[in-house]
Amino acid sequence: MARRGNSDLLLPGSRRGTWLECVPNFSEGRARGTIRKLEAAGGPLLLDTHSDASHHRTVLTLAGDAMQVRRAALRLFEIALRDIDLRRHRGEHPRTGALDVLPIVPLEGASMDDAVRLARSLGKEIGASGAAPVFLYGRSGPNRRPLPEIRRGGLPGLSGRLSRGEIAPDFGPTRLHPSAGAVSVGAREPLIAFNQNLDTDDAASARRIARRVRASSGGLPALRAIGVRARDPDGGRPLAQVSMNLLDWRTTALPEVFDRVLSEARTEGTEVLFSEIVGLLPRAAAWPGMEEDLRLRKPARTIEAAYAAAASGTPP
Repeated sequence: MARRGNSDLLLPGSRRGTWLECVPNFSEGRARGTIRKLEAAGGPLLLDTHSDASHHRTVLTLAGDAMQVRRAALRLFEIALRDIDLRRHRGEHPRTGALDVLPIVPLEGASMDDAVRLARSLGKEIGASGAAPVFLYGRSGPNRRPLPEIRRGGLPGLSGRLSRGEIAPDFGPTRLHPSAGAVSVGAREPLIAFNQNLDTDDAASARRIARRVRASSGGLPALRAIGVRARDPDGGRPLAQVSMNLLDWRTTALPEVFDRVLSEARTEGTEVLFSEIVGLLPRAAAWPGMEEDLRLRKPARTIEAAYAAAASGTPP
């Protein structure tokens, strides 16, 4: 993403020189043609792609100024609406939309207010299309509504709560799109998505570990975790996985999470085979030797390094 100067257009209240990260999550991790379309829509803003067939999910990382990100996000929504059908979707990751989650994160020169402003603008425009209901979450949503509150019960649960008037979208229709569901749009600080894969295919064991380590069950602060079935991408072997989001890596750091899950895995009579970081992580959360310490199969990439490489036109 060579820096050619900011767009001549700005969102109301935005400042020049504000750069934002956008991390759209799509309920598609298998159809290479659709994933390539999504990557192409990201264009020069695209920093990273992570696709997982077991989760049936793709996470893109984009960065640019507010108007660049806004245009790319709207293109991505159109592709998801057209090409992803949740009626045929079978995957391990919880979901309520084809474009399931659309978070905006402040980067260089940007404030959380900039991220909130862009998230609300995107939510309003997607809702105005009349295609799918939009729910704001995190810093941009009413009372900082957490994402799990929207996702509770999956698509059937959200549909039922909508029909009973227990929840209302912030923008758009009050019924789910038949194939694309709903879109959750939010503003947040950087988080780290981290998976630990176990030397067992017992998903119940992974679920027990997740329950013991996550914050909502009295585990580690600022940690969300679920246990799911997965497959080793290098050999296809069935695995159980503890899939986590570190909402505040300063409060609960990666080594603490790794060690706690490893300890719990051994209590269950198994081991951590390998770990993976989904997408990018902040440079301050990384350290020399982290690949060995966390049993990562692939080198960790930081937001800052990917952003600097893209800004200079250097391949990642």
